[in-house]
Amino acid sequence: MDLNQLNELDLSTIGDWPLPAKAAVIAVGCLLLGVAAYHFDIKNQLMLLETTERQEQQLRADFEKKQRKAANLAGYRQQLAEMEESFGAMLRQLPNKTEVASLLIDVSQTGLANGLEFERFEPEGENQRDFYAELPIRIRVNGSYHEFGRFISGLAALPRIVTIHDIEIEQPGGRDRDVAEAGRKLSLDAIVKTYRYLDEGAVQ
Repeated sequence: MDLNQLNELDLSTIGDWPLPAKAAVIAVGCLLLGVAAYHFDIKNQLMLLETTERQEQQLRADFEKKQRKAANLAGYRQQLAEMEESFGAMLRQLPNKTEVASLLIDVSQTGLANGLEFERFEPEGENQRDFYAELPIRIRVNGSYHEFGRFISGLAALPRIVTIHDIEIEQPGGRDRDVAEAGRKLSLDAIVKTYRYLDEGAVQ
């Protein structure tokens, strides 16, 4: 089939066209149909498929994460129970309002029992925190270095929580005093803090 025959072809008589011409028209039509189908349908389907695959991967990752949490749920519950028990034990170490006075006596008696002389024992105002109140006490005591150590150990051994802060140790009389005499006695300034538990009404 030559070029002249192609120019003589008429669309109105397509049924009488030679077989190669019909085959070429059919091929071009199929190609155009395929391009149109891809542009208007298959392309959107592929984009939807890609989005769905990403969602599937995300859902799979979420499922695996939740599955690991579910597998460890018993361990988490045990840890929570242990934390609640530990928290309850710590709360029992905080005195209530009626026990604070006796705790202050325990602090002073601990110092006296270890041979310390109190120059200052001044409880300050309470500082309220989330669920407890903090009661700082400014103290100044005189004694030897080892007596200070026994005093602090005695505070740590009390059944209630007592902490000591801002410790300063110096020799009374400064450097002009006799070294032997100054070495025998020291002065300790510190803030001792006791704590008490706030009931629900006080917290509110």
